[in-house]
Amino acid sequence: IAQQLGENAAQAHRAGLLSKTDLMSDMVLEFPQVQGTMGKYYATNDGESAVIAQALEDQYRPRYAGDSLPEANIGCAVAISDKIDTLVGIFGINQPPKGDKDPFALRRAAIGVIRIIIEKKLDLDLVALIKASIDFFGDKLSNDNTADNVLDFIMGRFRAFYQEQGIAIDVIQAVLAKKPSAPLDFDKRIKAVSYFGELPEAETLAAANKRVGNILAKFDGELYEAFKVDLASEQAEEELAKTYDAISLKVAPLVEDKNYQAALTELAQLKTPIDTFFDNVMVMSDDEAVKINRLTLLNEIRNSFFAIADISLL
Repeated sequence: IAQQLGENAAQAHRAGLLSKTDLMSDMVLEFPQVQGTMGKYYATNDGESAVIAQALEDQYRPRYAGDSLPEANIGCAVAISDKIDTLVGIFGINQPPKGDKDPFALRRAAIGVIRIIIEKKLDLDLVALIKASIDFFGDKLSNDNTADNVLDFIMGRFRAFYQEQGIAIDVIQAVLAKKPSAPLDFDKRIKAVSYFGELPEAETLAAANKRVGNILAKFDGELYEAFKVDLASEQAEEELAKTYDAISLKVAPLVEDKNYQAALTELAQLKTPIDTFFDNVMVMSDDEAVKINRLTLLNEIRNSFFAIADISLL
C-alpha cells in the first residue's frame, strides 16, 4: 500500500511490525482504550521516527463515526492493512457478522477503509487489497469465497456511508449496480449521478434507459457490432444516431479520465432526439434487420450511460 501511495515502504513495514507491541504492556493491559496511543509514546521513547510513532496511534483510526483519520499516508497504509486483514481473516474462517451481532467490529473496519481511501483521496482498489491479504494468509483460510464475501460486505457499507451524507438511495443503487471496486472512483460516480439527477433531462433519460433495458431483456437474438446507417429508414433514427455519434466521441475520453459529471452532462443532450425517436419510430419493426439495427443503436446509448452508472434506477 505504501509503495502504491509513493511512500517509504521500509517505514510502513517497520510501523506494521511494531503496531501491536504496546498490547503486551501493563499500561494497555490495565487501560485497553490507550492502545496505539501508548504505542506512539513507547516508539518515541525508543528513538523511532515521528512518522512511525504516529502511525502506531493512527492504525486504529477512525475508531467511531466522525472520528479523525490517520494523519500521514504511512499511518493510512497501516490502518488500511490492519482493517483489510481483519476482514479477510474473519470472513476467511467463516465468521461473518450475523444480524446485529458484530463481535469483531467488521462493519466499523469496512467503513474505516472506505472513509480513509475516499477522504484522503487514495488511489487504491479493494479487489487488489483483498487479494494481497488473502495471499499473505496462505493456507490459514478455510472459506473459498473469501474474496467475494469481503468485497460484497464492504460494498454493502457504501449505502450507509452515503445515506448518512444525505445521498438519495436510488443514486447509491445506480452506482452500486456497476460495483466499482475503487472507493475514490465510486465517490466520483456518486457525485456525478447526484448532479445528473438534478438536471431537467434526468427523469426522461432514466425512463428511456429503463424502457430500453426492458426491450432488450425480451430480445433473444444477436445485435450488430455497430449501428448500420444504410438500414436507417426513419428521419428520427438517423437524427438520434448522428447526435449520439457526435456525443459519444466526447464522452469516451471523459469516462476514461473519470470525469463522469462532464460525461453525463454531454449524454443529457440525447433527451430530445430520444424522445423524438420513441414518438416516431417503431423499434420492433416487422423487418428483422431494421429491428436489430434499432436495438443495436439503443443498446449502444444505454451502454454509454451504464459505463458510469445504471441510471434506469433513478
